[in-house]
Amino acid sequence: MTDKLNLTDEEWRERLSPEQYHVLRQHGTERAFTGKYESNKAAGVYRCAGCGTPLFSSATKYNSGSGWPSYTDPLNPAAVEEFRDTSHGMTRTEVRCATCEGHLGHVFPDGPGPNGLRYCINSASLDFEPEE
Repeated sequence: MTDKLNLTDEEWRERLSPEQYHVLRQHGTERAFTGKYESNKAAGVYRCAGCGTPLFSSATKYNSGSGWPSYTDPLNPAAVEEFRDTSHGMTRTEVRCATCEGHLGHVFPDGPGPNGLRYCINSASLDFEPEE
């Protein structure tokens, strides 16, 4: 079980850029092919931009062609939580950071990995820590 990070709306607005706030706190989505990590090929760890929790490894990142960074698995399954999302007239599985409950993106059952999953994640919800 992860300890939750509970901040006020004002504290989130001070901590995050307007785009990060829109994605992480208001369940927004950046436009396809515009995120800073969509084509990043460097080795390292992707952390939650809201709280710093390690979420995904570059070892599981791949080019899905979707326009968003895509991963086959989270770094630690306990680091993310999944919720049913019926917004926009469709049923999807939303992915949130387990620590700060920030919206990350969605997971789809069409990935290439051993579990067949594609974690489609907004760059605005991530910070990248390159390997040394």
